[in-house]
Amino acid sequence: MFIKDIKEIKTIKVALVGQPNVGKSMLINSISNARLKVGNFSGVTVAKEEVFLSYKNYKIEITDLPGSYSLNDYTLEEKVTKEFLDNSPYDIILNVLDSTNLERNLFLTSELLALDKKMLIALNMSDEAHKENIQIDDNQLSKILGKPCIKTSAAKNMGISNLLEAIVSKFEDDKLPTKLIFSDVIEEEIQNIVEFFEDCGFRTPNTYRQLAIKLLKEDKQTYKQIHDEPIWVKLQVVLNNAFEHMYIHYNTKNIEDIFNDEKFAFARGAVRETVKQPSILTKTITDKIDSLLIHKIFGLPIFLFLMWGLFQLTFELGNIPMDMIDAFFASLIDSTKEILGDNELSSVIADGAIAGVGAVILFVPNIVILFFGIALLETTGYMSRVAFLLDGFFHKFGLHGKSFIPLVTGFGCSVPAYMSARTLKNEKDRLLTLFIIGFMSCGARLPIYVLFTGAFFSEDNAGNILFLIYISGAILGLIAAKMLKIVVFKSEDEPFVMEMPKYRMPSFKLIWHTVSNQALMYLKKAGTYILAASVLIWFASNYPKHLDMDIQYETKIEQAQTQDLKDSLASEHALYNLENSYLGKIGKFSEPAFAPLGFDWKMAVALETGLAAKEIVVSTLGILYGLGEDHDESSSGLMEKIKKNIPLASAIAFIVFVMIYLPCLAASMVFAREAGGWKYLAYLFVFTTGTAWGLAFLAYSIAVVVI
Repeated sequence: MFIKDIKEIKTIKVALVGQPNVGKSMLINSISNARLKVGNFSGVTVAKEEVFLSYKNYKIEITDLPGSYSLNDYTLEEKVTKEFLDNSPYDIILNVLDSTNLERNLFLTSELLALDKKMLIALNMSDEAHKENIQIDDNQLSKILGKPCIKTSAAKNMGISNLLEAIVSKFEDDKLPTKLIFSDVIEEEIQNIVEFFEDCGFRTPNTYRQLAIKLLKEDKQTYKQIHDEPIWVKLQVVLNNAFEHMYIHYNTKNIEDIFNDEKFAFARGAVRETVKQPSILTKTITDKIDSLLIHKIFGLPIFLFLMWGLFQLTFELGNIPMDMIDAFFASLIDSTKEILGDNELSSVIADGAIAGVGAVILFVPNIVILFFGIALLETTGYMSRVAFLLDGFFHKFGLHGKSFIPLVTGFGCSVPAYMSARTLKNEKDRLLTLFIIGFMSCGARLPIYVLFTGAFFSEDNAGNILFLIYISGAILGLIAAKMLKIVVFKSEDEPFVMEMPKYRMPSFKLIWHTVSNQALMYLKKAGTYILAASVLIWFASNYPKHLDMDIQYETKIEQAQTQDLKDSLASEHALYNLENSYLGKIGKFSEPAFAPLGFDWKMAVALETGLAAKEIVVSTLGILYGLGEDHDESSSGLMEKIKKNIPLASAIAFIVFVMIYLPCLAASMVFAREAGGWKYLAYLFVFTTGTAWGLAFLAYSIAVVVI
């Protein structure tokens, strides 16, 4: 019986951590009937206190670490605390906070969270916070930090039994993943390093995420440990790229300053969500600006106005260089045909490669303006405020407040948007966000919208229509999110904390980096993938040849008496060849599925090629509707061809379909990886295609009646 009892007694080793003057020593004294052992930490003169007590069937050993403002090496106390937490054996970190000064104390907490250990939070001095009319939502703070938060008062001996009970529960339960999330830039580089370690199969007692964070923080001990490893040479390249990315975004090469900003922003965001206290009379400039921009009533209209202005600029300013680019490519096509003559080589280069790529490059100005506007808002710190502003609104549709970041990134490109959804640690919240990102129209869809709005609406209204398209897509995404939340992704709402950086003047170096990268990515696709696709589409639209019909039409054209009849026969001939080409056969085969939407086979083919890349939709339309016409200065542009061949009701349905259906091939592959398997991509295909078809049919039916 005695041996059995001995076996049942387990030891729980607790590391007591906190900033100076948070009441750690008094908290130890409040744990009654405890044996106190006082000494020094090994090799140093810093005082070391240990408490030994029995609770239930456990022996609890609490080591009181020196008060430290952070886990740096500036003071002897900080060195001792950091050394103990990194290398000594313990089961749980007990982090003591001063409830009257929570924001400052959470600075250290954010560093402790990065250690990814079992952890408890003691909200000490709760009695003093109550006197000062400071109200802390401990349940909400627990959810945000992912760690239990217990209100205590060492002076009043309050909450001690709850604290001991929490220590035992935490010891018995499995460790949950940390909820400490950095900004998108740092999270992206952490993930890159983690993936590097995974690919190499690197062995380490720590998690890959812990190791990545320490490397980015330039932790000397971690660098010493890895320096002699075989992977060091390759790892250096990954780290250099990561630091360069961070330097550009934060406009400093001081890593300590970068992470200090992150910790302060995290602390501010957590306090804003969980603490209510008397208003401070002296407000900072940031507070004054926030009082307007994230105002409960005026905040959302201000955001919508800024977005409306951005889309107006995208269309109005973009129109100026578009005309010049359009004229340049029309001239290039004519010159190519003059030099090479009327033959197959001339056609594949002019009508295939140049026409296809030119139709995409035509919209580079619009892409640059849109990315410039979004980057401008991001660098000032405004986008973080919008996420905070929309949190309550998002929750009504089942989305997490932090879903805003990947969703707004989706307006640029779906690939980084899917990757940035990693900041959502709740699996169902993350999957729900991934399924909705496609409703946010990426930059590749912008050329399609500009083409159709320019064709069917006046220049005065085109910007408004463009804004309406983007907002409609976002609203449809929110409605879809609500439906998916009710039917598929049922889960408890996760709390939201958004880092609140100070407002900064726009960094034009960072804006240039963002815009140039996006524009170069767009042009790279135009010069490689879209070039190949355009040539392939040209081939599919020109073959197989029908020599018998060619001879018949040539004979008819020669015998025609008038020029109008000759032109009519030439167009009829081109249409026959197109309809009986490989591309025509594919379009004719799928046309019945799209016919209820008012689409002809050419529009169906354009949508199908858009599964590879949305930019190809424009080049496909350019090739299909451009055949049979001479490209001279008097020939109509692509917008005129669209307006001439497609009814307005069909155009509206086409835009609705493009807004919703599956993203490009590259984005789809990233989605499958981030979601956790190809089966999710199949679900996404069914969900987006079904929704796109249904809403396009509804839009077409209404448009036919109204117009």
